[in-house]
Amino acid sequence: MKYRILLLISIILIAPLGYAVRFYAPAPEWLNDRLGSFAYEIFWILLVGLFFPQASPRWTAVGVFIVTCILEFLQLWQPPFLQAIRATFLGRVVLGNTFTWSDFPSYFIGSFLGWVWMRSCWVYSRRSKGKIN
Repeated sequence: MKYRILLLISIILIAPLGYAVRFYAPAPEWLNDRLGSFAYEIFWILLVGLFFPQASPRWTAVGVFIVTCILEFLQLWQPPFLQAIRATFLGRVVLGNTFTWSDFPSYFIGSFLGWVWMRSCWVYSRRSKGKIN
């Protein structure tokens, strides 16, 4: 239970931070995009961990990385129903609207950071129970 609480607190912290970095930080747009992508990956990894606490942090990070890469390639496909979804704020945030190769390194780094974060929550929760020395 402590693990899930740590993940929930982490999500509550990373979601507004990622939003603020992407849309309001006084930095160059490319930096906002990169930092926002890191937070996006971390958020999804932590969310999957929250709903599936038995999931391996490593495989969760790999799965989220693969899904976000698929979503990036999906931006090349522009059927009317996807364009209608992307026209909404939530659709734009989740699905994106412009394909760019430069997002992939950010997804990779963000997935690595998400793995470290999720694993750290797991280790901390286990140590506090006395199960890891």
